[in-house]
Amino acid sequence: MTTTPTFTPRLSQQVQRLKPSSTIAVTTRALEMQRAGIDVLSMAAGEPDFETPPHVREAAIAAINGGKTRYTQVQGIPELRETIAAKLKRENGLDYTPDQVTVGTGGKQSLFNAFFALLDPGDEVLIPAPYWVSYPEMVSFAGGVPVAVPTRPEDGYRLDVEALRAAITPRTKVIVLNSPGNPTGAVFPEETLRAVAELAQERGLFIVTDEMYEHIIYDRQHVSIARFAPDHTLTINGASKAYAMTGWRIGYAAGPLPLIRAMNAIQGQSTSNPNSVAQWAAVTAIADSREFIEMARGKFQQRRNRIVEGLNALGLSTPTPDGAFYVLSDTTRIHENELEAARIILDEARVAVVPGTDFLAPGRVRLSYATSLENIEKVLERLAKL
Repeated sequence: MTTTPTFTPRLSQQVQRLKPSSTIAVTTRALEMQRAGIDVLSMAAGEPDFETPPHVREAAIAAINGGKTRYTQVQGIPELRETIAAKLKRENGLDYTPDQVTVGTGGKQSLFNAFFALLDPGDEVLIPAPYWVSYPEMVSFAGGVPVAVPTRPEDGYRLDVEALRAAITPRTKVIVLNSPGNPTGAVFPEETLRAVAELAQERGLFIVTDEMYEHIIYDRQHVSIARFAPDHTLTINGASKAYAMTGWRIGYAAGPLPLIRAMNAIQGQSTSNPNSVAQWAAVTAIADSREFIEMARGKFQQRRNRIVEGLNALGLSTPTPDGAFYVLSDTTRIHENELEAARIILDEARVAVVPGTDFLAPGRVRLSYATSLENIEKVLERLAKL
């Protein structure tokens, strides 16, 4: 009996250069350990532990029963884009028409579409670091060149505008901002945002601002940089974090009409419209969820205070974040290499954390406190024993 040789497709060089997400890798390993019966506490995943609010779930059920389950416009249903435009005006002081809003399958798709619409091969993109792991990978996949602009823990990871200015070259085209930030929880103050907006206008640069965590903010006020340079800014946001709708996959972008149209064209040739039922649920979530947002923020703030206090008491230096639900903790007392420190914490303390390697945060790991105070206490006990 003869066997047919196995054919292996030749993958593109772009795909071969992609790095898998360390967040997903750690979460997957922790789940595998849990399925094997090992008691693992996960501090890795970046999603609220609350259920989607009842009024949002009811809106989804009503949409299903009302037959709103067919294709929609590529850029999202008019009702959702109108709701988003109203929200941006009401909460952020931004003036956009519904045509200047596009809805994607999560904030990731909106970012992906934006980079493909903006970048030519070799264009440089400035990204304050530590950064969310997907920014540089998306930029590279779109043909751009990610350029890290380091920030310091002793400054609360806030951006130094002069360091940003110094990183600009003739190839620089885009600045990426994330405030409140993942993984740092840093919130950029208004004066910093004004200075970045002025810099972008002065040098003819474009800003992509990821404001997914805007409602999870504690000691400061959220400010949208698009207020200061609307023609130079694309604002990214979504339903995942504020309304505990991670699995519903609704993100959106608002900005100059030519860019929005280009993003719609890209989406039209890739995924087409976002999930129809999730869009109707998002209309309700974005229009009326203030009570839920305040409840979640209060609980996150309690958790933040406890985990920061506890980690610092153990000698694991951890700055207090102003927003989001992450802390970056110095684990060089456990091991000087953050990958090895994360492995030790998982294997010996049975706590899943994310090494700072892909965030460009050497010697640190990220812990998500989107979990109960009870779990945080257990994590601190296990780390104390370690």
